[in-house]
Amino acid sequence: MTYDDATHPTVPVRVGDRQARIDELLAPAIEAIWTCGFETFTCCQDLGESNASWVEKLPHMAAYVESRRGWMLIDFPVDSGLAFLTAVANAGPRDAFYVRMTHWAAPDAWDVKIKPMDAAMFDEESPSRFGLRLLQVSFPGYDLPELVRRLREHAAGRSVPPAPTDWSTVGR
Repeated sequence: MTYDDATHPTVPVRVGDRQARIDELLAPAIEAIWTCGFETFTCCQDLGESNASWVEKLPHMAAYVESRRGWMLIDFPVDSGLAFLTAVANAGPRDAFYVRMTHWAAPDAWDVKIKPMDAAMFDEESPSRFGLRLLQVSFPGYDLPELVRRLREHAAGRSVPPAPTDWSTVGR
């Protein structure tokens, strides 16, 4: 999940046969994600901090780096990422947290993207071959406690029945 030269302090996380050093703030979330049976690729507890050095070499990235301070990221294989989103949505009320995670126009809306990847990026001798392999979920750090709570509810087999949602922050 994270590398030894990571920007953020890491802690060991182990669930069954999965283990990795994880950014310390995200460790409870990754542990809960793995407990639910979802796969992950990478994670970062503060995208702005992690990518701050980009600006020196890539000045055009300054606005992106600044906009991502305090934002967390978890990368999933596509199917696991979709299952993760479904579990989190069903394990809590359809409140402001839910609106942020589901609607792109909400204040502090989660940034959820499926990223096509070219196999040639990893083997430049190969012809290009794109596939959908990565679902990237980025969210404001203040959503972490509720995210972990909902994952634990899902792991315990508890869900919240569907109910009307207040969509007023997105103009619905």
